[in-house]
Amino acid sequence: MSDPKPAYQVLARKYRPETFADLVGQDAMVRTLRNAFAADRIAQAFIMTGIRGTGKTTTARIIAKGMNCIGPNGKGGPTTDPCGTCEHCVAIMEGRHVDVMEMDAASNTGVGDIREIIDSVHYRAASARYKIYIIDEVHMLSTNAFNALLKTLEEPPAHVKFIFATTEIRKVPVTVLSRCQRFDLRRIEPEVMIDLLKRIAGGEEAQIAEDALALITRAAEGSARDATSLLDQAISHGAGETTADQVRAMLGLADRGRVLDLFEMVMRGDVATALEELGAQYADGADPLAVLRDLAEVTHWISVVKITPDAAEDPTISPDERARGVDLSGRLPMRAMTRMWQMLLKALEEVSAAPNAMMAAEMAVIRLTHVAELPSPEELVRKIKDQPQPPGPPGGGGVGASGSVSGATMARGGAAPGGRVHGPVAQLAEDVDQALANYPTFEHMVELIRTNRDVKLLVDVETCVQLANYRPGRIEFVPTPDAPRDLAQKLGARLQGWTGNRWGVIVVNEGGQETIAAKRDAKELALKEEASTHPLVQAVLSAFPKARITAIRTPEDMAATAAGEALAEVEDEWDPFEED
Repeated sequence: MSDPKPAYQVLARKYRPETFADLVGQDAMVRTLRNAFAADRIAQAFIMTGIRGTGKTTTARIIAKGMNCIGPNGKGGPTTDPCGTCEHCVAIMEGRHVDVMEMDAASNTGVGDIREIIDSVHYRAASARYKIYIIDEVHMLSTNAFNALLKTLEEPPAHVKFIFATTEIRKVPVTVLSRCQRFDLRRIEPEVMIDLLKRIAGGEEAQIAEDALALITRAAEGSARDATSLLDQAISHGAGETTADQVRAMLGLADRGRVLDLFEMVMRGDVATALEELGAQYADGADPLAVLRDLAEVTHWISVVKITPDAAEDPTISPDERARGVDLSGRLPMRAMTRMWQMLLKALEEVSAAPNAMMAAEMAVIRLTHVAELPSPEELVRKIKDQPQPPGPPGGGGVGASGSVSGATMARGGAAPGGRVHGPVAQLAEDVDQALANYPTFEHMVELIRTNRDVKLLVDVETCVQLANYRPGRIEFVPTPDAPRDLAQKLGARLQGWTGNRWGVIVVNEGGQETIAAKRDAKELALKEEASTHPLVQAVLSAFPKARITAIRTPEDMAATAAGEALAEVEDEWDPFEED
């Protein structure tokens, strides 16, 4: 009777590294561990961190093998080149060694699970040199479990070693990190990954195209396990020689060449052709979300190539795509690329949340092509300057030739509260109490309300008081229809409390002027109308029909802002070395 056929083993397990020499892309860590083993400086605890599939648990097992390996003759010591044939090496790689315990912290998170480890560390290893605890996904342990482990982790018995693995190093308490020797496992570089996949494909006697391997490498994002799993799937999918088109269909990706075609159509503003190409890719099986992701990836790549030309030398990109990318990076401005990137990020969110992904993707392409036709600010200014300008509005005021808008703003009070008043108002102030002389105008009284931060009263006064007559200590006004009924009483009481003098606040039926808010709005409206007649503003409004003038800053406003932000001048600084 013939021996049964061995069970199939997935490539990720079949080709799992068994020695440090088999580890790919982690040269710095391997060198450090080799030196530590050679100098007999083996730490009591290690922690491996990195993204999925970079070899954290595999490295932990190799370290465990190296510390317990006894060699083919049974007399060897700790080594970074375990023999792989002694009883300890074989048992550890098969996961059945009694002195090497692996625990998944994701399902053993509590203090009780850690207490079992603490209780068992006092007993020596049953057959091996060291008793080793490998805790995977250690960041999943609870806070109390971490605290329970601290003392044992800091001063373990000489025969005990801990090896932790995690993808979330920031979730591990710093008190634990400080007790461990940390190794950061890097993403595997594309060149190294392609060589690894070629070696595995050769070992499996599988035929797979070079550009198909590049697609798998790009999809794996630096993870060896992801790459070997995808390779396993691609070999089965190809059933012979696996091509790039088959891998692309397997991954649900669009042809990168067609993605570049779509990118160029969008940047040209050719919306009809872009929608047709998007529909064709969708009909061929491409996911709309994946197409937009590819557009974002192309946008990022071309932007980087524009800044750093060496970035074009990517082994996962074909020579034709590389030439097209370099050409596009030379023709497209960086402003257009950054705008494309921002809009694609927004589009990806919309497509992910939309009930119909294809419709959302089509709307995103329409927006992108429409924006691609808009001129840049520099082009718009150049175009406006090249056009003959119509004559400006008559009169001396208004908008100057430089494009800045001039105009007076309503003065809030002339002299500041507490300042000296001149002219007829000063004569009037002499007839009243000295305290009231500090508020010669209605604007001074409004400033008093603002100084005392009574926001409700300030809003009521500015929007509901139509001033008929004012002198310090007496206010006559016509209230607006929406004015509070007790506005006069409230205003008089507040002013008396702030100034210490009685104020007469009287409601009259006629003679009221516009409110402060109405005057302010009318002045702003007049400035906007005046600004809209300037040739440059008219040209901008013509180029952008939906644009509106939202705010105007006059030279006086800018000067006031600059004065308010300026540091106070120090007139006389004290010099400690100056003699009296």
